[in-house]
This record gives sequence, structure tokens and C-alpha cells, in this order.
Amino acid sequence: MKQRINRNPSILALLLSIICSYSWAQEFPDNIEADIPNDLSTEIPLDSKIIKGKLDNGLTYYIRQNSRPENRVELRLAVNAGSLMEDDDQLGLAHFTEHMAFNGTRNFEKNELINVLQMAGVKFGAHLNAYTSFDETVYMLTVPTADTTLEKSLQILEDWADGISFEDEEIDKERGVVIEEWRIGQGAQRRMLDEYLPVLLADSRYAERLPIGTKEILENFDYQTLKRFYEEWYRPDLMAVVAVGDIDPAEMKAEIERRFGDLKAPDKERAREVFDVPAHEDNKVVVVTDKEATFNQIQLFYKEEGLPEPEETFRDYLEMTKHNLFTGMLSQRLNELTQKADPPFMNAGAYYGNIIRTSNAFQQYAVVPENGIERGLQVLLEENEKVKRFGFTETEFERYKKRMLTNYEASYKEREKTESSGYAAEYVRNFLENEPVPGIAFEYKFLLQFLSEISLDEVNALAEEWMAEGNMVAVVMAPEKEGVQVPNEAAIENIIQQVAESEVEAYEDEEIASTLMEDVPAPAEITSEKVIEEIDITELTFANGVKAVVKSTDFKDDEILMTAHSPGGHSVYSDEKYFSAANADGIVQQSGVKDFSGIALQKFLSDKNAAASPFIGELKEGVSGSAAPEDLETMLQLTHLYFTSPREDQETFQSYISKYKSLYQNLLSNPQYYYQDKVMRIMSQNNPRGGGFPTQEDWESVSFDEAMDAYKDRFADASDFTFFFVGNIDLEEAKPLLATYLGNLPATGREEDWKDVGVRPPGGIVDEKVYKGTDPKSMVRISFTGEMPYSKEEAYELNSLIQALNIKLIEEIREKKSGVYGIGANANASKYPYEHYTITISFPCAPENVEDLSQAVFDEIKKIQDNGPTQEDIMKVKETQRREMETNLKQNNYWLQALERAYFTQVDPKNIVEYEDAIEDLNAEDLKETANKYFNFDQYVKVVLYPEETTESADESGK
Repeated sequence: MKQRINRNPSILALLLSIICSYSWAQEFPDNIEADIPNDLSTEIPLDSKIIKGKLDNGLTYYIRQNSRPENRVELRLAVNAGSLMEDDDQLGLAHFTEHMAFNGTRNFEKNELINVLQMAGVKFGAHLNAYTSFDETVYMLTVPTADTTLEKSLQILEDWADGISFEDEEIDKERGVVIEEWRIGQGAQRRMLDEYLPVLLADSRYAERLPIGTKEILENFDYQTLKRFYEEWYRPDLMAVVAVGDIDPAEMKAEIERRFGDLKAPDKERAREVFDVPAHEDNKVVVVTDKEATFNQIQLFYKEEGLPEPEETFRDYLEMTKHNLFTGMLSQRLNELTQKADPPFMNAGAYYGNIIRTSNAFQQYAVVPENGIERGLQVLLEENEKVKRFGFTETEFERYKKRMLTNYEASYKEREKTESSGYAAEYVRNFLENEPVPGIAFEYKFLLQFLSEISLDEVNALAEEWMAEGNMVAVVMAPEKEGVQVPNEAAIENIIQQVAESEVEAYEDEEIASTLMEDVPAPAEITSEKVIEEIDITELTFANGVKAVVKSTDFKDDEILMTAHSPGGHSVYSDEKYFSAANADGIVQQSGVKDFSGIALQKFLSDKNAAASPFIGELKEGVSGSAAPEDLETMLQLTHLYFTSPREDQETFQSYISKYKSLYQNLLSNPQYYYQDKVMRIMSQNNPRGGGFPTQEDWESVSFDEAMDAYKDRFADASDFTFFFVGNIDLEEAKPLLATYLGNLPATGREEDWKDVGVRPPGGIVDEKVYKGTDPKSMVRISFTGEMPYSKEEAYELNSLIQALNIKLIEEIREKKSGVYGIGANANASKYPYEHYTITISFPCAPENVEDLSQAVFDEIKKIQDNGPTQEDIMKVKETQRREMETNLKQNNYWLQALERAYFTQVDPKNIVEYEDAIEDLNAEDLKETANKYFNFDQYVKVVLYPEETTESADESGK
């Protein structure tokens, strides 16, 4: 369960985040299922595939049949009430109410609700969750449709709407869990938020109603105060039920009417008020610092006066399109500046949308170097002035329109393969925020019809509208550090004024080549072709030794995924050259290929659904990529060029090093990062290649020549590379392309393998305490490690054991002891560089509870060692595994990773689908044996983070 403050971006913004393909010269498709009239005053229609209605009591429902994934349904209960509805004595109780929904209802006592769903293979957290924000509370369920699970899940939704028990004992137990969630949120970011939020949301109720509430009220509220919130705000006119999945819509409609039709509103309904953010005529500046802050950040909010205009008509949709064009083009300009040798910021962007539900703003952000706040702010404002005075260029405009259509075309092509969870999220936003949901067919056809009617002048005019004087808030956040000067509010105001009065030069767009490769080689010979029918893959081998493993699927219409590996990685280089070699891939990715800089390459690919990027890991190097079927050749050309023509650019190298030095400069001032760094160094016995965050000296040790030499060396010989392709790929059509671009990669036939660089965990019992930070919170990490004979069967047993342990850790440590908000164990069985395993259990908690909870974790492990998991837990694990494999085997990404892992570890790839017998044979006795084999209480590492000023009693308890 989580809290959420900001809304999700609109569907348009989500679509614009995808890199896809569209040919600008393409003729207007005549088969798109949407009717687009020319009258822009027409109301935006509701997607015809949605059944939306309202019961007599006011409850809204959304139903859609969708078979991706099969045999699954996404259920949501959305309540249009959050922390804004709380009275002064209820701060945090909207969120607390959400927690109580999992602690007993009319038909499910205490934690029975979670137990029932786990027996159906539903994971708490992954498939069963909820969140509370300022304005809303949303419950989320992803469940199988088999057996009686769907019926029980609808009963759960019904109980959440009007049947939460609120037993006194359960309320008191849950106080501990919620306070631990409050504890997790403490830190530099929260302290700075508390300072700038009252300025950003001045005179608004939002500034006084953060969803987590206050510790004092969470600890001391009386039961009736909590129940009062539920009774007043969980009522049918403020609720929506969403059901999307592999269902019969008519049957689902009847079920919703039967279950929710009798819900009644309270006798005296309180008005569901709308709270705005009052405008202010002047600009406001707030500078906040904190000793534990990690980055220097700038945020600009050009707030819009009044409530957001509703998005109801075609004209509104066209306005949203203009907004996306503007912010997209400006974000690209800002991104270009991050590639400079001495970049003004490491990351920057622009967005138009709401700060909170009732307040829209044109927003910008930038992460800047130490002592770079003034310069970063100045450059950010100068870019705004360039747009205000000169506008965007025609080439930028045409390129981004192509990109926009590319994005929509890709989504349109996948309209029959879209996951149900995406639809469910859309419908929740439609209910809560009135976001239009006309469907992708409408959106795509609308753009095809109207995008050309948007003029560049109309988009450029938004600069004056959005960046008008007044009602703007500039927020600066920075680490509080000796020797570093952070500008005060007056200095920031002075920069804003100076830039407004200064001279700026217009942006110049660079000319981009029209092709990646002018000289394309002839296809090489395919020397062998082997089919593995059991998993429907084909292995191709080319004359240069390169192998390609191809699996054609119909899971997605517009997706081909690729990865490749070759043994070696940066393990083959000395410690002195390690850091240069480890960063060589990132340097080349930013530099580009051939005559294309990184920025030029982004522009070239803006209207194509093709991407490829090289990587160099510890034990292997390779290339990963993705493409639409029509852009497979572009992805392969990129891959070919990353082997044969990596671009060497000193300026890009300096930019890369400068950015990362800045990003890591203050990282360890944050207690969590400091702790992670300590853990990694302890676990590797301070091996320089065993982990830990890079130091400034590490970054300064990176040599341009060494990095480029290492990169070229890793990709000089492709003869031992294996490529994997999974997706909508036609093998016969792909063969000549693979033979052309992979079959002609350079090959020397050298024999090479990775090296074991000797990173090992410490032996015996290691119990370390780390002191960092001022907040009253600790982090505990317990790791069991050792050598093991690697096999698929042994790895499966180990991971099944951890799944069973996780069930018990949540039941005992979170639910019964109320000592943590979250706790989890994970295990990893590795074949390389030596056969070994690592089991890690981690959780945050109050410092004074560290030892008690650690012992409780050990006790749960020992129970399994003595008795094995319960039969009920075994059944939960088995069902979860069946459900996960049921969906995994219809995911391109799962197949890509599984195939790559099988080939690299030299395991028979047919094992990917041979899982049913292993699940069926799983039993408590075998897991008991596995627990005794791998939980060795004579060899483990326990590392605990404590606050710097730990109380004497907490310190003593940790000894």
C-alpha cells in the first residue's frame, strides 16, 4: 500500500513516452474504427468498448472485456475521497482507513482476506494493493478468473465499499505498521517538502493535508474518529467499480448491480468540496537545504490561475496536443544541453499538467552540479526566453509531429494486445479526474486528421501564455555542505529578473542525415539452421561464427526484442583499467555512432520504433534493443554500427564524466545510500570491483583512451556472440537482414572467456553497525551466503523456499508484531563466476526494535528448518508459481531473458517450459532440507543502519 501525491500523466503523455515508428508520407488509413467529425465543439466520445454506467445510488461502474492477459481480471474500487476530506483530528486517517481494509471485513475476518487470495496465487503487494492521495483512495486487485476466485474478489470489493470491520484490536495493531510507513518517509526530501510545499500551495488546504498525516494523531486517535471518516466518505456517489479482463461483460454488469446496488449513503451527506490553490500576483522563491540532501535541484512552477478547464471537446483535445508538442520540443532542447562538455545540468525537462488535481502549471525541473545552481537556473530561463522570443523551428516542429504520430500508431497497432491494467488505470482517472477515454482508435485517427492543422505559431504562442509574469514559484533544493554556497532567495529573484532583461540568441537546429548506413554489405552465408520444436525456436549460424536464436510470437503485434552476449565483460581487464572499461559502454551510448552524435542519433530515430545500445557487464558484453517489425533493419543497422563504427568524441566523454561526478558527489550524504555503500563493501570485503558507489577519484581515473580501447576490444570479435530475437518476427523475411548485418560483423575467431576477479563475501558471522542520519529509523540487512552445486533444480528449490519464507515474514513480522511496513527475502543461485548462492532478508524499522525483529526473523527460519513450511503455505507457493508461469510464457520479455540465461549458463533451453512437474512435486520435506542446507547460522552477515545520535538504550540493544 502506498501514498500518492501527484496524479499520473494523461494518456497522451504516457503515449508520448514510447519510442515508436511512423512514416510521415503514409497515406491516411481508411480502416481505423473511429468516427471523427470536423466540428471541434463536438464532445469527446467514450470508447465504445467500455460499458460505463451509474447505479441508482450513484455508484459508477466501468466494464471491459480484454484477454490480455488471458484468464485474468483487473478490479478496482476507486473512492473520490482522500486526505483533503479529513477533519483536523483525522490527519492521516484516510490512509489509515485504506490499511484497515486489509485487516478484517464483514465476510473475511482479520487477515483471512489476504490468505484467501494467496491460495489463488495472488501476491500481496504485486497483485493486491491500494494507495491514498490528497483527493482519492484506490484499491487494486489482479486476480485469476478460475474457480471461485473472481466471485470472492468481488465480495472483497463489496466489503471494502461497505463492510470494513474496524475491530479495536486490529486498529491498534495497524498503528505500528502505519507509523513504520510514516518512518520510512522521513528524511531530507520530506523535510524540504515540508518547507517548500506551503509556498507552492500557499493558502490551500493541500498544504495542510499530506496523506501520511502526523505521528501524534496516528498514535493517539480514538477508534470512532477513524470510523467516522469511513462512514462519511465511503459512500456510493463517491465510488466507482472497475472490471477489465477476460470476463463476460453482461455477467459482470449483473454482479455489480447485485452486489453494489443496495449500498446506501449516510443520512446526512457532507459536501465533497473542491479545494483550489489561490493565485498570487508576484513570483515566489523558496530555497531549502538539508545536510542529507543528495542533489542540487531546481523546480519552476508557472501556475495557472483557477481550476483546470475540463477536457470535454475535440478542441480541448487539440489543445492538449499543442501542450505536448511544446513540452516535448523544449525537453529535447534541454536534453541536448546535458550533452555539453561542461553541462549546466545533468538532467532537465518540461511538463504541463497538474501539481495537484485542482491546479495546473507549466513545470520545469533541472538537476545541477554543485555550485551550479545560478548557472543552471540561468540556462533554464534563457531557454524559456529563446522560445518566448523566437519560438521553435520548423524542423523541430515537423520532427516532433512525426514522433507524436509514431507513438500513436504504435499504440494503435497494439490495441488488441494491450494489458488490462492500463485500461483499468485509465478508467479510474476518468472517474476521479474526468480524463477523456475515447480509445486509441479515436486518438490516432484524430491526430491524423487534425495534427496538420496545428500551426507552429499556435504552439509558440503558449510560451507567452504559460510564462507570464506572476503566479510563479521557483524552488531550489540543495545539500547543506561546508564550503558550498547556496544562493538565497534574493539571488534567485535577481537571476530571474536579469534573464528577462538580457539578450539571447535563437536556437539553431542541426541538419540530420537521412540514412544510417550508405554502404550496405551483401548478405553473408547462413552455415547452419537448427529448429528446437519443443519451444519453437530456430538457431542460425553465420559464416563469421555469429549465432542468432529466433522465437516468433504473437504476444505483441508491434514488438521485436533483442539481446546478445559474448563471454568476457570487464572481468578481463586489470584493476587499474577496470573503471574505464566498466564505463566504456555508457560513454559510447552517449557519443553515438559513425557521423551521428548522440543527439543527432536521437533525432534520426525520433520517427522510428528502433533502439539498440551496447553493454559491458562483469562477465559478458552485448547489445540490447527493440523494434517494430518494419524497423527491424534500423535496429540491426544500429547494432552493426555499434560494433564497427563507435563514435569517439572527447566532448561527450567530458560531459559523461562531469555529469556522473556531479551526480555522485553528495550521494553518501543520504543515509540510505551511505548504508547501501557500506553493505556492498562489507559483502565484497572491500574488493575494488565488488560494489560500492564510485568515488570522485574513481571518476577521475576513467581514461578516454582506455575506455575506447576496451570498448573496441570487446566488440572487435563477434564470432562468439549469440543474438536472441523474440517477438513478431517473420523468420524468412528476417534471414537476409540478419545475414547482412550480423553475418558481416568482424570476426577474428579468438578464444576468450570471462575471468573470476575474486570477489567473495566474508566468512563466519559478521555483525556490523552503521551510523548515519538524524531520523529515528534503522535498516536491517541479513545475508546468508555460501557455495552450492548449481543446477536448475537446486535453484528452483531455493527460490520456492524463499517464497514460503516471505509469506511467514509478512504474517509474523508485519501483521502480528506490527514492527515493519515492508519486509522481504530474496535468493539468487549463481553458476558464474563460481557456483554459489546468496539469500538476503531486509527491512526498515525503529532503532529500538532492531534486535527483537531480527531475532523474530531468525525464529521463522528455524521453524522452517525444524518443521518445513506449512501445507497451506506450500499450496500458496505452488499456485503463485502456476499463475506466474501462465502469464510469463506469453510475455516476449520473459522469453528473451529465459533464453539468454539458458544459453549463457549452458542449460537446456527446453527446460523453460518444463515446469509443471517441478511445481507438482514441491513438498514441505524438500524445502525443510533446503532450509537446513542454505541457512547456516554459523555464516551470515548482518548490517544495521542506526541514526548517528542513537539513544543509549537502542545502542545497547544492538550490541
